[in-house]
Amino acid sequence: MKIAYTLNDYQLRAVKAFTELLQLKNYSYATLKNYRHHLISFITFYSEKKPSGITKEEVLKYMLFNNEKNKPSPSTQNVIINSIKFFYEEVLKRPREVYQLPRPQKENKLPAVFDEKPACPAYLQAAGREIAAIIKAAENLNKTMLCLAYAGGLRVSEIVALKIKDIDSARMVINIRQGKGKKDRIVMLSDKLLALLRTYYLEYKPKTWMFEGQGNKQYAIRSVQKVLERVKEKAGVKKEGSIHALRHSFATHLMEGGTDIMSIKELLGHDSLRTTSRYTHVSKKHIANIQSPLDKLDI
Repeated sequence: MKIAYTLNDYQLRAVKAFTELLQLKNYSYATLKNYRHHLISFITFYSEKKPSGITKEEVLKYMLFNNEKNKPSPSTQNVIINSIKFFYEEVLKRPREVYQLPRPQKENKLPAVFDEKPACPAYLQAAGREIAAIIKAAENLNKTMLCLAYAGGLRVSEIVALKIKDIDSARMVINIRQGKGKKDRIVMLSDKLLALLRTYYLEYKPKTWMFEGQGNKQYAIRSVQKVLERVKEKAGVKKEGSIHALRHSFATHLMEGGTDIMSIKELLGHDSLRTTSRYTHVSKKHIANIQSPLDKLDI
């Protein structure tokens, strides 16, 4: 892992110790990368000072400057705060009460969900449904990846990390190894998805990873995200939503189909039932059964 050449000796040592401790604590690569990026941005803001000599007031000053200049989302602000706290509390072993950082509240946004039924017949009539329109517009490799996201509710990081051996056709399950939070889980293997995977395997003959890029390496996450962007444009689907929206759609459509919330929680790999319960807010099943008070008026 390369460190920016603009760092001085003190900063290099700080970043090295920070990175090594994150690795020892078995943080995921994505978290390590994000924490490291934000720590470097922070300590280079005070390039004339040793990282260990930066005060609580200066940390707060940096946070204010960064918020005004970059306008990070609440979740990104929390990552910045956590990276700084990790450096001072875990690496330098400072007591937790030395500084207090303002914690922004996370935005309470509903997950984006693609519809199972026509949202706009004018441009989806031929395809019938948004999900069907997306899948029908995709071909070969692209179709297999998108179907995997929707059929099993996989995160994009889990799609690219999937290995051939993780597909268990005897038990009709997919083994998700070390997903978010370093957790293993299994999801059902759809008959249609299995047929797609077999066709794809015979055509592309991957070696280790189910989806491989150049040099038989893991397929890039950004490449998967671009696949959906291209396919949505081809299908005429205007609704916003990334690959993660297919995971949201998986959960919401299961809920609308009558699957109990505990089963959905396990399939998604959530720690908390509260996280899973947000799909009740976007499920049409619950909303459709509530009558608007306007309909009771004689107007």
